Parts: sequence; structure tokens; C-alpha cells
Amino acid sequence: MLGPTNTGKTHLAIERMVGHRTGMIGFPLRLLARENYDRIAAAKGVGTVALVTGEERIVPQGARWFVCTVEAMPVDRPVEFLAVDEVQLIADSDRGHVFTDRVLRARGMSETMLLGSEAAKPVLQALIPDLEVITRPRFSKLTYAGPKKLSRLPRRSAVVAFSAAEVYEIAELMRRSRGGCAVVMGALSPRARNAQVAMYQNGEVDFLVATDAIGMGLNMSLDHVAFAKLSKFDGHRPRRLTAAEIAQIAGRAGRYQNDGTFGTTPHAGELDAEIIDQVENHSFPPLTDIYWRSTDLDMRSVGGLLRSLEAGPPMRLMQRKRDAEDHQTLALLAQQEEVTSRAQGRASVSLLWEACQIPDFQKTLSDTHVGLVRQIFLHLTGPTAKLPRDWVDGALERLDKMDGEIDTLSNRLAQVRTWTYISHRSGWVAGADTVVERARSIEDRLSDALHERLTQRFVDRRGAFLVRRLADKAELLAGVGRDGVVVVEGHPVGKLAGLSFRPDPVDDPEAARRLMSAARRALGPELARRVKRLLGAAEEAISVSADGVLLWHDGEDAWPIARLKAGTSILTPTAEVLENDLIAPRDQQRLARHLDGWLKRWVEAWLRRLFQLSRATLTGVARGLAHQLVEALGTIDVKAVGQAASALTLEERAALTRLGVRFGVETIYLDQALSPRTIGVKALLASVALGLPPLPAPAAASVPVDPAVPDAWYRAIGYRCLGPIALRVDRLEKVAHSLRGAAKPSGTAQPDGFADLAG
Repeated sequence: MLGPTNTGKTHLAIERMVGHRTGMIGFPLRLLARENYDRIAAAKGVGTVALVTGEERIVPQGARWFVCTVEAMPVDRPVEFLAVDEVQLIADSDRGHVFTDRVLRARGMSETMLLGSEAAKPVLQALIPDLEVITRPRFSKLTYAGPKKLSRLPRRSAVVAFSAAEVYEIAELMRRSRGGCAVVMGALSPRARNAQVAMYQNGEVDFLVATDAIGMGLNMSLDHVAFAKLSKFDGHRPRRLTAAEIAQIAGRAGRYQNDGTFGTTPHAGELDAEIIDQVENHSFPPLTDIYWRSTDLDMRSVGGLLRSLEAGPPMRLMQRKRDAEDHQTLALLAQQEEVTSRAQGRASVSLLWEACQIPDFQKTLSDTHVGLVRQIFLHLTGPTAKLPRDWVDGALERLDKMDGEIDTLSNRLAQVRTWTYISHRSGWVAGADTVVERARSIEDRLSDALHERLTQRFVDRRGAFLVRRLADKAELLAGVGRDGVVVVEGHPVGKLAGLSFRPDPVDDPEAARRLMSAARRALGPELARRVKRLLGAAEEAISVSADGVLLWHDGEDAWPIARLKAGTSILTPTAEVLENDLIAPRDQQRLARHLDGWLKRWVEAWLRRLFQLSRATLTGVARGLAHQLVEALGTIDVKAVGQAASALTLEERAALTRLGVRFGVETIYLDQALSPRTIGVKALLASVALGLPPLPAPAAASVPVDPAVPDAWYRAIGYRCLGPIALRVDRLEKVAHSLRGAAKPSGTAQPDGFADLAG
């Protein structure tokens, strides 16, 4: 069945399919397959419908009807009815060979339908001589409306661009001039795409900015389609859009019997009269060439597989697909001996080819993607013949992050799609169902985060209603949700993160002042409740970061609440509560006292041996020496104490030794104060006491001296500066001991070994 957009071809095909006992239909996009699966499952029951795409596989045991992407169609499964949508894509340089294969080989036992543009009629008849061609007219009229500025576009319009950068640029202009827009691109997941579409369909925004992904069956109530450009990069070179491509996209305007219009923006210029006539009258030059690739593949060897992929087409109207991603990946891996040595025989060559068909959803065909395919093949041909579960879990763990901007989240989504595809391969991963569920969960959360970022960036969330309330000087109602979002008159105006309010930016200073005033009324009681909860929390609910910030761990979140500040001594820092005029002064004081008490316990817990020394029952010289050691965080120079060390009685020296004090030639030190974690705490305390930014503790026994760091900092943490290096005092004593041994006539220490001792 052939004809222009909005002729009801797809609707009819689905009706015909569900009229048969079994059926299958292939769509050009995962988004479109998912949309129609949801519709059929809602009507016929989820237990009767299957969804099969590269990244999703929902196949109930009693499934009767299969909704698929064209690439994922299980064509070896017998069904009574079979349909392929958008068959004119047989002329597409990227995917045409797949559509050609389905046209040639995919058949229903009782009925087969091919749906697409009438331009495909001649080549379809050449491929299938007994083909019955049925054409249908468009339900509504499509009319050219000329160029229009973005600020003059009618409501319910879509603006079409051909790269993510162009879409974002136009969407930003639409936010500033028209209050916002929804964004739709092929790279979006179905969940993110549907959320953006729902925002448009529900009337939250009146405009849509999209790539040509909307040209393939996206059903929306569009009245006008405006082209921001009339050329695109097709993966090989920039080129002008054809009349058929313009019609495919423009045809989204006017659904069913509602007429639609199409046009351009001034930057794109006017459309040629000939193209306008072809689009309005749905009359396009017939397709003359289609893309083909052999499916008769030689799996006996890698070389044989490559040769069979390069076989010439059987008909003159066919062009061989030359640069498919899977073919390029195979050619690169065929140059690696470790791969070819394992790809011996039909089973392993077939497995290599299946691995090469893992899609590069990031569209880079980079060394990273080829390397991933290589790793997968080597694992699958290894001792377990499985992908290591910890390797797969680790890859998903690295992607399970919801932070970052739009491009970062989109990139993670593309990578998750790859792992979802891999997890669906039969027998590749142990516990594949669990991996599939985890990948889907990550994709859903990334999709939600991406939808949120798109909305934040390209939509004025406050909307016209809030603007009118502000203009009327009306009393504004405010509240705080469980997720910390602060709303005024039902519109989010910021978020309460721990004890800090982060307002959304507002361009109008007067509007910002009034919104903040309304928000304060809700924030005061909520902050009082949070302070009370913090004061009653367990000790482990508070921690100190490496940069000296006190964090409140509230559930899965960690909120900064204070920072370390120098106190009366290096061992008694105080907590400076972060400035927050939304918290009542009394609560500020209670919080500061609570954090000071917690901080004292924290220091004592980490420097327990030091505090044991300070509280030990000592007398005479030992008591004074212990006091000096505590004040110096456990390390003092022998020269600094003068004759005190030699004045110790045997009993006093023994008492100090039992407490962990070590007497060296150069230093007297508490050995328990030199563990890496203890040195880390001392480094932070010394940085605060000396008024320095928090400095990381040395990771080795000897480190280069930083000229910008005072000698006092190194001394406080238990190091001594010796020219260009700083040496930990216990290691310094070893060096001193070796030097003394070398100085004796019978000494055996070798000077060449000093460097090892210092390291």
C-alpha cells in the first residue's frame, strides 16, 4: 500500500494484522515501534503482543502479534500476516540494504503488506513482479505558507533542524521569544521523547523543535512545520533535501482531516516552486536505485565472510552497501591476530559477525566501539563463553549517574542502549534478565533526568499564570514538596538542598524579590524541622570532606552544612555554619553548638592515641614532654626539647614508651600518629590552623617539598623538610641510624641504600 503521509496506511496495516491469528509488523524507528506496541497492547492485552527491537525484547509466552523495528524482525518466525513500514527507505544509503532484504525475503503465510511512498512503486514492482499496488490519497490538504520568523510562527508549530546543536540553538530562541518548546530527536529514548511530546500535547508549550526524526510516523496535533534548514549532512556529505524528504517531514502537519501548512524560517530561505508543487501534489520522481547486501554469508572463515559481504548485487538497480558499521568493524578486527586466531570455523565466525553487529549508538565508529566489540568476542570465546558479570555490572555502574547536562546525559543514554542490546543477545550474559532490568532502570532514570534538563533549559516553567499573578500584586501561595522543590502558586521556583535554598534564576528583579518573599514563608518552618532532625541524627549522619566541609548525610544525599574554622589550638577547630539567613538565629546557634561538639568527638576519635597521651598520669619531665608532643600533633625535634629527653628517669621513659612514644636521634614521635589515615586528618587540621586551603596528605614516606607550603605544615603532619624533599620522621630515623652505622669503622651500611630508606 503506497501513498503520502496521513493516508491511514499504518492504521490499516495494524487493523489487518490483529485480524489474523498471528502477525508481525516492522517499523523504521524504535520510538515508532514502541508507540504502536503500547497502542496494540492496550487494545488486545499485554500477554498477546510482543515488542522486539535491538534494545527491548518483550515476548510473552502467548504472543500472537510482533511489533518490531525492521532490523530486529525475526523473519524466520512463521506468521499469517507481515508488514514493513516506510519501504521507500530501500533507497537510503545507511539502512536501505536491510529494507531491501525484508522486501525480498519477509513474507506472511496469508498476507504481506509493504507500506510507503508511491515513489517506491517502480523498484518494488521490479523486485516483486506479481506485486499488487494499492494507493491511497491523503486525508487532508498540505499547503505552502512561505517563510516565517520564529516570533511569528502560529501556535502548534514544529521547527525542524538537522543536528542537535541546531535544535538546541533554536529551542533557546523559542524559550526567550515564545515561552518555551518541547524538543524531539531520534537520539532520545522513548520515555524522554514521550515526556517531551506529552508536554506539547497537553498544551504546556505551543511549539516543538525537532530533527527529521518526526518525519517517520510521529502522530501529533501539528498545524504547521517550518524548516530551519533545507540541507543536511547524510553521514557522508552535506546535501540539499529532496522533495520527497521535505514532504515526509512536512506531512506531519495536519492530521486526519485537519489541513496543515509548511514553510521555512528566513534563514533557510524560500523553497523552489518545483519542490512546492511536488510536495503539495504528492508527486515525486520515482526511485531508481536501491541498496543491497548479500545475506548468503560464508561463515567458514573471516576472509570468506568479508568476501561474501563484498559480493556484487544480482540486479542492475541495486547498489552494494559498502560502508555499513558492522562490515567496517569486522574489517578492522580481521587485522588483529588475537581475534582471527579464535575465529576458526562456522560457530566462532558467526559469533564474531554477531558481535560486529552491536550498534554504535554514539555514531562514532571510534576505537572505543571497536575495542568493546573485540573484548566481547574474546570473552565469548574464552573459557566461560560468557561475558564476565562483574565487567558488565561495572560498565552499567559507571553509567548509573544522573548528573551532568543534556549532552552528557544523551551520551550516557547512547552507551546504555549498547549494553541493553548486548544483554538481549541469547546466552551472552549470565543472569541476563537481571542485567536487562538494570539497564532499563538506568535508561528510564537517565531519560527522566534528560527530560528534566531539556525542560529546565527550554521551557519557562512558571508560565503565563504566574506572570499574571505577579503583575496583579496578588498574595502568592507557597509550599515545599517532599523532594525539596519549593513551589509558588504551583510553579517550581527553586529547591531546598539540605539546609540551603537554591532559587531558579529569574530575569526580572522585582519578580525575583516577590517570589523569594513568598518562598520564605514556606522555607522557615521546613528549615526548622530539618534542623531539629539534624540535631537528633546519629553521629554517622555527619562527616568531614577532604576539603574541610561538614556534610549532613540525609538518606542518600550529602548536604554541606558548615566548614572547619581555626579554633584556639590546632586540635580544637570549630564549625562555621554556612551562611543562611533563612534559618532562625536561635536554630543557627543550636546548630553551631551541636557541630562543635560533634567535631570535638571526631578529632578525638581519629587522634585517639594523642589524646590518651594527653590524659595519661605522668610526672616530672615526662609530663612536660607529653604536653609538647600533643601540642605538636605527635612529633617534636630532639633539639627543640633541649636536655629534657636526657633528663627523663628510666621509669618516665618507660611510661612514655608504653604510650607509643619513640625516642630517635633526630625526633621524638608518637608512632600511632603516623598512619596514612591519621596523617590525613592532621593535614586537614594543620591546613585550617595555618589558614591554608585544605592540602592533601602525602601519599608516600618521602615527597617533593612544595615551596608554597610552609615548613610548619610538614612538621605538624610528621614530616621533616630536608632540602628539596620532605621525609616522614620514622623514615628519617632509619636514615639517621644507617648513617651512624656507616660512620663507624666496622659499619656495614652502604650509602647507596640511603635512597631506598628515604623512599
